Amino acid sequence: MGNQKTVIKVGTSTLTYENGKVNYRRVESLCKVLADLQNSGEEIMLVSSGAIGVGMGKTGLTKRPGETKKKQALAAIGQCELMFMYDKIFGEYNHAVAQILLTADAVETEKKRQNINNTIDELLTMGIIPIINENDTVSIDELEGNKIGDNDMLSAIVSHIINADRLVILTDIDGLYDANPRENPRARKLDVVTNINKSILDMAAGTGSNRGTGGMVTKLQAADYATKRGIEVHVMNGDDPQRIYEIFEGKTPGTKFIAQR
Repeated sequence: MGNQKTVIKVGTSTLTYENGKVNYRRVESLCKVLADLQNSGEEIMLVSSGAIGVGMGKTGLTKRPGETKKKQALAAIGQCELMFMYDKIFGEYNHAVAQILLTADAVETEKKRQNINNTIDELLTMGIIPIINENDTVSIDELEGNKIGDNDMLSAIVSHIINADRLVILTDIDGLYDANPRENPRARKLDVVTNINKSILDMAAGTGSNRGTGGMVTKLQAADYATKRGIEVHVMNGDDPQRIYEIFEGKTPGTKFIAQR
């Protein structure tokens, strides 16, 4: 298809092990796939969570702290480490990366959104992969649960700002199920969702992981926001980044949410 804009959102649960330390094997695989897609002519942006998770690993903490100032300190430590890691691994595949940290007030006016769009556009023109995160060190919205939302919603907002063709959200479950797959062995994955309504939102309740901020509900809210603005959304398991290729081959490795217009 070529030259379509794709935003890939990766969560803490995909980037780290249960103990909070970085899962290098998975991160390396993800970077290789994204660098390869960029080489093929796709325009790729990465929205990456994980600063606090990586900061926890770096400082030896095993439990996510409750205090906002501690989380902000961990985010500051982890963000350096995260970008160092992306810079190094993408660099091995001859790709340069750029860091963009956003807060809720950065997207609140049309002029500010235009500035973000211009910057990202210029980076893509230069063949550079933008890596976007919420600026947790100064923005306490996500940390205190009063959300832009979390990075799921951030990825949907960014997708809209830059007129992306698709948004791919990587998580630790295979997609949207009609029941909680961790509790119900008969739960079935939905391959395609044409319309996000109350019954779909109800299905998403009660699934989520320990290291990230979002569960399936935040993914659906993000999918709802993006599909209403004409962006196709995929929610899939990030444990094998090679499967991202399947989306570009027209398959549904996770759940595909159809763009509304």
